[in-house]
Amino acid sequence: MIPRDNPASRIAEAAGLAPTRRISCPVGGNTPQYLVEVLGGHISRGIGDAVLVVGAESGASARRLNSGRVLPGPKSVDAQDESVGDTRPGLTAAETCAGLRWPHEVYPIFESAIAGRCGRTFDEQRRWLGSLMAPFTLEASRHPDQAWFPRARTASELSSVSPTNRMVCEPYPKLLNSIITVDMAAAFVMMAAEVADEIGVPRDRWVFPWCAATCNDVYFPVQRPDLSRSAGIRAAGRALLAACKVSADDIGWFDFYSCFPSAVEVAIDALDLDPADSRGFTVTGGLPYHGGPGNNYVSHSIAEMVRRCRSEPDALGLVSGLGWYITKHSLGLWSATPPPTGWQTPNMAEAQSAIDATALPVASAADASGRATIDGYTVVHDRDDGPSWVPVFARLPDGRRVAARNDDAKVAKEMSKQMFVGRHIRLRPGDQHVEFELP
Repeated sequence: MIPRDNPASRIAEAAGLAPTRRISCPVGGNTPQYLVEVLGGHISRGIGDAVLVVGAESGASARRLNSGRVLPGPKSVDAQDESVGDTRPGLTAAETCAGLRWPHEVYPIFESAIAGRCGRTFDEQRRWLGSLMAPFTLEASRHPDQAWFPRARTASELSSVSPTNRMVCEPYPKLLNSIITVDMAAAFVMMAAEVADEIGVPRDRWVFPWCAATCNDVYFPVQRPDLSRSAGIRAAGRALLAACKVSADDIGWFDFYSCFPSAVEVAIDALDLDPADSRGFTVTGGLPYHGGPGNNYVSHSIAEMVRRCRSEPDALGLVSGLGWYITKHSLGLWSATPPPTGWQTPNMAEAQSAIDATALPVASAADASGRATIDGYTVVHDRDDGPSWVPVFARLPDGRRVAARNDDAKVAKEMSKQMFVGRHIRLRPGDQHVEFELP
């Protein structure tokens, strides 16, 4: 593997640039829009004149090169990148001890909570998701020179389990997951209007960030009181629209972060939109179909939103970025028309404190026993053998949350057929994690 140390300095060196700051960021799909907020603020305060935001994914190349060879790393650079962003990990020991390691295992737990709230089984939810996500594939097909999977698919193709669309974690078959093995890159430049004028950027190329807002949900999923909604997106979205004195009805285009369908659904819910809204929820095709998982997808969505804004200068576009597990949220409004209220970055401190205060206490493995109620779960499928094991987030009678698992394939099969959100289980401490059994 080639080390990724000091990527900003490496890019600057390769491009022959001598920037005053070189910034690399921790994990978070909200990163590009978050940098718009942070660095746009610097430009508006006269701290800097212009910034170049660059990001790339090379999962496909890394997979092809994973042959046991050790590739020579690039020569070292003298500069040390600074870090901007929240460096906390996405999960606690309570979650990892229950077997949760990857997004494709955690996001379906949110999906089950959404399905449970809507009164749907996993099968019903999967069919509904096919209808939600099919327009994303159509949008991706309109970008054959950019999208990784530029093929329009029907709702049935997305939701039907088949040899080419195997079940991964209930209720998501493969085509409802984003794929990390892509090679994609995108970049954009922000600069002060005076600088754009000075260097002769044509006015019909100008696009303005009107407003940016960042807010987290309760940071760790196991502590989140409502697994089916996003308080962070709701707070940031309301602040964004209020700062610019517009409503969701005034938005011409949306691009919601879409690593998994649950991320799209909580954004729709947070902004009080209709899932059948004719405007749609992506301008690229989204992560599963346009591609770009990891930190940089939102650079692609910003680049495409800029193109849309240039085509209709009076229209507004809203971009959302999301980090970790519906955790870190950065939203932005964009238009080719200058913002009538000026550049806005609403203070989210009070809203963030209110959200943080709702975090649930977590029961330790040593004292998590007795009856609990399932708030969310998924059934993890083995590639060949089907339903394999089940991780759950459950609530004890005293309000504490617990992450637990069951490794009995028979239990996994049973829990894949019905909806168990809201049903009772029995907990018992295990050697490495909390175990549960059905009553």
